Amino acid sequence: MLDTERSRAAAWFRQLRDDIVAAFEALEDSHASGPFADMAPGRFEVTDTKRASDDGSDAGGGLMSVMRGGRVFEKVGVNVSTVYGQLGEAAQKAMAARGVPGMADDPSFWASGISLVAHMQNPHCPAVHMNTRMFWTPHAWWFGGGSDLNPCIEYDEDTAHFHATQKAHLDPHGEEHYPRLKLWADEYFYIPHRNRARGVGGIFMDDRNSGDWEADFALTQDIGRAFLPAFVPLVEKRRIQPFNEADKDTQLIHRGLYAEYNLVYDRGTKFGLATGHDANAVLMSLPPLAKWV
Repeated sequence: MLDTERSRAAAWFRQLRDDIVAAFEALEDSHASGPFADMAPGRFEVTDTKRASDDGSDAGGGLMSVMRGGRVFEKVGVNVSTVYGQLGEAAQKAMAARGVPGMADDPSFWASGISLVAHMQNPHCPAVHMNTRMFWTPHAWWFGGGSDLNPCIEYDEDTAHFHATQKAHLDPHGEEHYPRLKLWADEYFYIPHRNRARGVGGIFMDDRNSGDWEADFALTQDIGRAFLPAFVPLVEKRRIQPFNEADKDTQLIHRGLYAEYNLVYDRGTKFGLATGHDANAVLMSLPPLAKWV
């Protein structure tokens, strides 16, 4: 894999991050009526993240952008990173188990991606997750990612819009992609110990290597491009709705599901912690408040 392709992928993830941060701050600015409208609009706090190898040498990093206590977003993180180096023994075994050859001979890797999780002030606004990424070793490369909606109060029309927007972005790459990636999301974002889904689904893929890097990169870009038009209209519609204490209680209990999934099952969380990335950035996805009953 040429450095050019890796650079293009990393630049795309950074551009997507910039677009999303701008769109989310615009949502804060435009929230002029309804619950929390009297608060100051939220802004992202941006922090450089650094990763070091065992010998102390540079191993990459990125940007952690977190908004807390906004009038639309209670907590939202948009992280982008590019990391590289040598995979540790546990990560090598995980990669080998996924079918990546030659990890014992040369455990070098490079990975870049964007990861986003938004927890909302208004319980009628759905929480959401999105990520896209590229992973490279001397023996293999692949893309992965997707987005899924996590409302605590479900609206069928919101679910339909979210899925229809994703389908519209995927269909130009082949109409087989959306149903396959939807099913993959349903299976991946399932919480076995609760016998239920984390939310209302979306799309998800991993280990995407068709042999055509350009085609796979284009598919990954459109997964990213689908996110804002799928999500922002739902926020604009629901952020003005009144809610009561019972609605907020429902939201906090639902957030408990999200925390359980991310700490027990999420592959990105496990990989980030196993490879020594900034723990605050890896655990950015956790909600600010949650409840278990």
